[in-house]
Amino acid sequence: MRVEILYTGGTLGMVDTPQGLAPGADLEGWLHRLLSGTELDRGVGLVTFDHLIDSANATSEDWQHIVDELWARHDDADAFVVLHGTDTMAYAAAALSYALTGFDKPVVLTGAQYPLGVVGTDAAPNVTGALRAAMAGQSFGVAIFFGHKLLRGTRVTKTSSWAFQGFGSPSVPELARTGAPWQWTAPGPRGCGWDSPRPYRRCDIAVLDLAPGITADRLAAMIDPRPEAVVLRAFGVGNAPSDEPGLVDVIAATIADGVPVVVTSQCHQADVLLGHYEAGWELARAGAIGSEDMTLEAVYAKLVFLLSQGLGAEEVAHWMGTSIAGELTVRS
Repeated sequence: MRVEILYTGGTLGMVDTPQGLAPGADLEGWLHRLLSGTELDRGVGLVTFDHLIDSANATSEDWQHIVDELWARHDDADAFVVLHGTDTMAYAAAALSYALTGFDKPVVLTGAQYPLGVVGTDAAPNVTGALRAAMAGQSFGVAIFFGHKLLRGTRVTKTSSWAFQGFGSPSVPELARTGAPWQWTAPGPRGCGWDSPRPYRRCDIAVLDLAPGITADRLAAMIDPRPEAVVLRAFGVGNAPSDEPGLVDVIAATIADGVPVVVTSQCHQADVLLGHYEAGWELARAGAIGSEDMTLEAVYAKLVFLLSQGLGAEEVAHWMGTSIAGELTVRS
């Protein structure tokens, strides 16, 4: 079995410099030593991107670069591992999931909290775990392997900046957990997919957190000039301070201007049901879109994906409530 590794950057391959951590580790030599004498000794290839980045600098154009590289090498390997920085890995995993519903080969993202040259680093278990997941013969699409867990790419959020189990999947079970043998769970519905998606482009999307006491004037100022879409991180199941004079009117006016407003929750584990409380019903009446049980990363990447397809506000609203790559729970 042939596995191709795409190295895009991230903490895993960084070294100390006077300006802080920066790419520079001998990843190829380290990988050779790691796999020497194993069943993957000659079955793994490494492709290093010309421009390695800290994932905090990643944009949707970088997502598209990874998508393009995967498609260009589709026939060269049976499965793929993408080495990526942890800061925005969950966003990248969701973005790849939407764009690669027709790829039909496993793609596993991983990285590390410590560089590979640090004693006690999590780089080796994460990379070997990702390789093992990729070559397991399971059909799960795009996933993240981190901290001994394999997680669905559209269901992941980063939960810690330091813990070795730095990612979680708050609304669905993990796909697998390491062990002897590994414990696998059913991956769940895959979604309807998307035929021949257009490339990702840069999109102007405002992500706004509500806080107690926010005023209508402050909210209005944060979305002037109008973005292409708004992600409003509300309370609980999608509640906003509906008693605040004019605040819901600001949201309604934004929607009337053709800007989709998607309401998510500040809770990691939530199911946004606009209208469950009066405070959320006002948002629903204004035309806001509930995110159901999607993570923030899945919502943001999905908006970028849909806007990149050239969709208008009504079409975006329809597709936000439709599972493309298993990013939300479909209710009967």
